[in-house]
This record gives sequence, structure tokens and C-alpha cells, in this order.
Amino acid sequence: MSTQVKKVIGYSKPVFMMCAFMLIIYGAYTPSQTAEIQQIVCVKFKKDIPKADIQKHLKEFAQLRNEIPQMVGYSAGQTFDSPDFDVMHHVTFRKKEDVEVFMNHPKYKAFEVANKGLWEKTLVIDSKIER
Repeated sequence: MSTQVKKVIGYSKPVFMMCAFMLIIYGAYTPSQTAEIQQIVCVKFKKDIPKADIQKHLKEFAQLRNEIPQMVGYSAGQTFDSPDFDVMHHVTFRKKEDVEVFMNHPKYKAFEVANKGLWEKTLVIDSKIER
């Protein structure tokens, strides 16, 4: 390796290290937007729906988190001590407009079409997150 190439590499290392350090600091101190809206989606399945279909429903809804960027948080589970609903999804969004984008997103629409035949009823509740 020539002396000139060694010099360029020698000068580049500190610049590269400084840039990497600055990116780390920027990421650590850049405030992220917090979620302002939460949505609860309760689902009652039709009688005699197999457990495997319920698990598939939960897995598909959870997958939406990776496909729809407006969803900033998600959790779900099967209810207990509630005869009215079998499953509850909890979704958070940054702003109210994100809920509308989510509800009209092609991936969510496809989820609805694929699963609607399993549902006896649903209940969707939106609320503002209080801090």
C-alpha cells in the first residue's frame, strides 16, 4: 500500500469516528413523537370457531404493526371473565389522523375481509391518551 493511501486512511478514521459518534448522540437526544391516541378493538367470534383460527386472527393483526407505519404500539390478548368479547386489541397512534389512515389502509382492509366471516360482533373504542 502506498504512503499516500495510508495517509488518506489515517486522516479518514477520525472523521469517520466523529461522524458515527455524532449520529449516536443525535439518535439519543432526538425526542420521539409520543402516542396521543389509543384504539381498543374488541372481537366476539362466532360460535364453534376453532382456536387455530383465533390464533391466526391474533397473529395477522399483530403483523399489521410491521406493515402500517401509523401504528406506533400494539398489544392484544384473549379476554377472560367476559362473555361479551373473546379478543381485545390495543393499538396506539401518534395523532387522530393516523387512525383514519390505518382504518383505510389496504393491509387492514384485507385483514377485515379475511377475518370478518369469523366475527359475531366487534366494538371499536378510540380515546385520547391522558398524561
